[in-house]
Amino acid sequence: MDYNRYYKQIREKLDHLIRTSAAEDYASVSALIGKNHAYIQQYIKRGVPKCLNDLDLAKIIDHFGLAADYFGSPADFPTPSVSGENLPGDFSPDDYVLVNVYDIHAAAGAGAFAENNDIHNRLAFRKSWIRTSSNATPESLAVITVSGDSMSPTLQDGDHILVDMSERQIRNDGIYVLRNDDMLLVKRVSINPVTKLCTIKSDNPQYDSWSDCEPDALDILGRIIWMGRKI
Repeated sequence: MDYNRYYKQIREKLDHLIRTSAAEDYASVSALIGKNHAYIQQYIKRGVPKCLNDLDLAKIIDHFGLAADYFGSPADFPTPSVSGENLPGDFSPDDYVLVNVYDIHAAAGAGAFAENNDIHNRLAFRKSWIRTSSNATPESLAVITVSGDSMSPTLQDGDHILVDMSERQIRNDGIYVLRNDDMLLVKRVSINPVTKLCTIKSDNPQYDSWSDCEPDALDILGRIIWMGRKI
């Protein structure tokens, strides 16, 4: 399911509902669900939080006397599939692999990819490009989102990154996703060829680095092999 489109529909319908109401505004609807006065405005204008929970939506539906399905459901937005229709003659869906896009934010999210089932989209990558960039199977690839500026300017907040989860050990210098307790971190990792110890650093010099780390002590979830950014 394309959850992003579903969440957008909820925000748009709620915004229309409030704007056309003579008695309600953002602050009053925030109070209705027991939140601070700016909560609904921030949700509609900035998408924070990404979606209201079912209990809050039920309160709004009941208060405005709406049909139970007023805001729709994720089933209304199936994930687009790759099709050969209306595409160049040399295009074949068999030339591509669909990689799961997870609702996980590295540097600000909990859990590992395999433990999180919130797949809200898929991205297509050419199989030939994957073969030149990684030895991973499609099941060992995942797209997640960067959160924060610790890897700026290389990676920016909101960038999408393709993670090769088959690389769980540091064999070469690169940018990796690491787990530290319940946090996922994106960091540049280099290995000293003499001592075989690792240095973990952020590309943003305002953040700390860690040196002389034992490679076996690092919980590596994968190496980043691609990034995508909105302009």
